Amino acid sequence: MESEDELDMHDAHDDDDDDSVDNEEDFYSGGEDDAAAIDSDDADVGDYEFVDNDSDDSDDMVSYRHQQNYIILAEADIRQRQEEDIMRVSTVLSISKVAASILLRYYNWSVSKVHDEWFADEEKVRRAVGILEKPVLPPSNALELPCGICFEIYSRDNIQSAACGHPFCNTCWTGYIRTSINDGPGCLMLRCPDPSCGAAVGQDMINLLASDDDKKKYSRYFVRSYVEDNRKTKWCPAPGCDYAVDFIVGSGSYDVTCRCSYSFCWNCTEEAHRPVDCGTVAKWILKNSAESENMNWILANSKPCPKCKRPIEKNQGCMHITCTPPCKFEFCWLCLGPWSDHGERTGGFYACNRYETAKQEGVYDDAEKRREMAKNSLERYTHYYERWATNQSSRQKALADLHQMQTVHLEKLSDTQCQPESQLKFISEAWLQIVECRRVLKWTYAYGYYLPEREHAKRLFFEYLQGEAESGLERLHQCAEKELQAYITADGPSREFNEFRTKLAGLTSVTRNYFENLVRALENGLSDVDSQGTCSRTASSKSIGGGRSKGGKGKMSAFRASGSSRTIDDTDHWSCEHCTFANVKSFTICQMCQQRR
Repeated sequence: MESEDELDMHDAHDDDDDDSVDNEEDFYSGGEDDAAAIDSDDADVGDYEFVDNDSDDSDDMVSYRHQQNYIILAEADIRQRQEEDIMRVSTVLSISKVAASILLRYYNWSVSKVHDEWFADEEKVRRAVGILEKPVLPPSNALELPCGICFEIYSRDNIQSAACGHPFCNTCWTGYIRTSINDGPGCLMLRCPDPSCGAAVGQDMINLLASDDDKKKYSRYFVRSYVEDNRKTKWCPAPGCDYAVDFIVGSGSYDVTCRCSYSFCWNCTEEAHRPVDCGTVAKWILKNSAESENMNWILANSKPCPKCKRPIEKNQGCMHITCTPPCKFEFCWLCLGPWSDHGERTGGFYACNRYETAKQEGVYDDAEKRREMAKNSLERYTHYYERWATNQSSRQKALADLHQMQTVHLEKLSDTQCQPESQLKFISEAWLQIVECRRVLKWTYAYGYYLPEREHAKRLFFEYLQGEAESGLERLHQCAEKELQAYITADGPSREFNEFRTKLAGLTSVTRNYFENLVRALENGLSDVDSQGTCSRTASSKSIGGGRSKGGKGKMSAFRASGSSRTIDDTDHWSCEHCTFANVKSFTICQMCQQRR
């Protein structure tokens, strides 16, 4: 990296550095729509800016934002797909639809797998699946036949058989089918009741002999098998949701949003958790529910009774501790020795000097070290968990506010401001963005917890980006929650409402841009920060800034471990007081919200 393309991150109060500027650059200064309004020949790229989308990559970012690599399937869609696959196999292999459905079920609804195996060795497939090439028919001249289960003699009208020809009475068939269906989805691979026979029992026999309730259960198992046995489809994990997701494997992000509005990760079926990977989510969830944290708390905040070894938490001021019955052992909290040995020779009842002497001699070093480590570990975990949980509760509150806004307030606002609800979509979009950003911000705390302590530069940079994200989100949330309330409760139309619309839409846009770039940066492992704590110019301008400005010189930052503050040369820009957009100095009107400087 050349020296002119490099800007060290100095302390914001370092007045001796002639190149430093006290004004902090706003990371929320652009997006696809914003950057297009600025003549890029007039300005330089800001320091490690999350904004510069006026580039060759802007189209890619737009397509990335709107890309959908999955299809939501209702039950009718699933049945239609099943029917199409069955018909395709039946036509290609010249077999009945019942046989085709048995084949597809056996090969987990993979049409290509069925074709490959069938044409490779048809006889082997028929034998494995239980499809006979020529059905065996009972003797045509027999008027009565014995049932192979109850051994009663029945007329031919009361005897049924699968393709193998083994005769069983209708009553025994019904009982056999009912038992199999009650046992679960295994009934989809039902075979002939004869122990020596492997002939498959198809859906035609089920429809002929099963009761209505059993038919419904079988049909439900049949539909669910298309999703549960197919590696490309999964059910939405939201409680009570009956939608399935058909996912294009290997197509990028695993985030899926169902029609029920629940967002989840298709790979691990936990709630959507970008920018954290599935492995980290699994560890975090396990840690939140595991007994390990309880043990850490016990170790950090209690000591074992010297006699019975039960952990004791000290809840009063003096050092005289009495264990609970039946132990009732009295001991000193400091040295864990019997209280009967304490007196003037130990420094007084409430000033035991044995502990201090023993500590100086190193007797308690290991135990104290373990207790201190457990306490520090618990405090660190509590720090991240509390903020993770707080953002989760804030997201739930934002979802409730969004629902109330859509069902109650928008109609009222439409009447008050004399505007159709179609022109108030920017409010719902802002709340949807708040909900999504709360989710991302929540998972950044799990990301930070597992970020290695030894990577000091990455940790400092991550905390800076996280702080910027929180600041920008709070601005958007306050605007959508507090400032909007004045217009909802107003008695009549307000002239400032259009200005508010521009401001809220602008904040929504720049917040979305920032969080999208933040997610990509964290998913890349903050790879632009190397082991020396410097940022790669090429990588950062692409992965964080979204591209290089057409007319300006980029200036990347070296991230110093000695300080988390930074100074940026932003003399060519001014920040709008209304939407925080970074405008070129020559402009007097904000290019985002059209407000005067």
